[in-house]
Amino acid sequence: MLNRTDLRGRTTSPAELRAALPRAEVDVDAVLHQVRPVVEAVATRGVEAVLEYTERFDRVRPASVRVPSAELSRALDELDPAVREALEESIRRARLVHADQRRTDKTTQVVPGGTVTEKWVPVARVGLYVPGGLAVYPSSVVMNVVPAQTAGVESLVVCSPPQAEFGGLPHPSILAAAALLGVTEVWSVGGAQAVALLAHGGVDTDGTELVPVDLVTGPGNIYLTAAKRLLRGLIGIDSEAGPTEIAILADETADPVHVAADLISQAEHDTLAASVLVTTSEELADAVDAELERQVGATKHTERIRTALTGKQSGIVLVSTVDEGIRVVDVYAAEHLEIQTANSRADAARVRSAGAIFVGAHSPVSLGDYCAGSNHVLPTGGCARHSSGLSVQTFLRGIHVIDYSEDALREVASHVVALANAEDLPAHGQAVTARFR
Repeated sequence: MLNRTDLRGRTTSPAELRAALPRAEVDVDAVLHQVRPVVEAVATRGVEAVLEYTERFDRVRPASVRVPSAELSRALDELDPAVREALEESIRRARLVHADQRRTDKTTQVVPGGTVTEKWVPVARVGLYVPGGLAVYPSSVVMNVVPAQTAGVESLVVCSPPQAEFGGLPHPSILAAAALLGVTEVWSVGGAQAVALLAHGGVDTDGTELVPVDLVTGPGNIYLTAAKRLLRGLIGIDSEAGPTEIAILADETADPVHVAADLISQAEHDTLAASVLVTTSEELADAVDAELERQVGATKHTERIRTALTGKQSGIVLVSTVDEGIRVVDVYAAEHLEIQTANSRADAARVRSAGAIFVGAHSPVSLGDYCAGSNHVLPTGGCARHSSGLSVQTFLRGIHVIDYSEDALREVASHVVALANAEDLPAHGQAVTARFR
């Protein structure tokens, strides 16, 4: 079922390796011309434009953008008790992990009378986007809201697309998750128009002010990503998320049933989802292929999964050794990386590039999606080589506070002047010497 790439015995540079590995191709630039008019219309006409585009794209026109608080309460009251219990446990574990990420201010005495303090300040207001396309993601409410709350963000709004089935409101499980987390502001808006409204704000149909935000986080489709790109600068963004991806590094000790199930779990998201197995064992590759044929037909979303698994973004990569496999997965820099080898923990410790690493046979990606305590909003498309997933740090800004006495400034003045003159910026030096005339 999966395409194969045989790298055994081949010597490749990182650039050649990147070109050889399967990867989803997503051209955000190609849709910018479609998204730009949406962003501009929302900037000039506000909620009126938002509702027009919502009716066009989502086939429903909400009565208002902001979801009434009574609907949040009702969704929580009507939530399946088993789902509520699972969400509560997900929230509990996420809060445990994210609480340990909170930064503390640090003051360094550079010289007597001269200090620099790094002060951590939360972003004032954030917009947290929760997708609502092929699937519904109450877990993404948890993953966005918990780190923002832990960082100390005082004002946040959750955005999720309206559903015609639910009268123009976001899916009830989204509303219930928001209510569980104490979120009081939810907007029924999705896609590019959601990002534009978050950036510009507006006035709702009942006259309520929809206050713009400083930062937008959360994944979405290519149109939402294009809006993020267009509006970056006016707002901060966490990343430009692409299709989800899983890479599994496995040797002959891995169970093909587990490996196949995990590849399928990510392919279930989207026809563009990438599922990649990197293995030293051709026997395992054959067994996984056989398992995929058996398991895919028994899944609910068979066609979606089969399309993703047979696409050019998915495949099996054969390598000679685990060391070569680690080099491959480091270059690939997967959003989700599973290590299923004889020495999983030690091999995982050597990996340098991944959004999240899942160690051993009993740490599947699905665990991280819901209840590991980790965050599932992660870098895609190889961005894990230079970027991190969503965390408390995403919502904090480090500000350096410089506090020098007269004596401390006098002591370093000549060095400031020397460097200013070297850069042909003499007024910089004069701004220091003027204090000693």
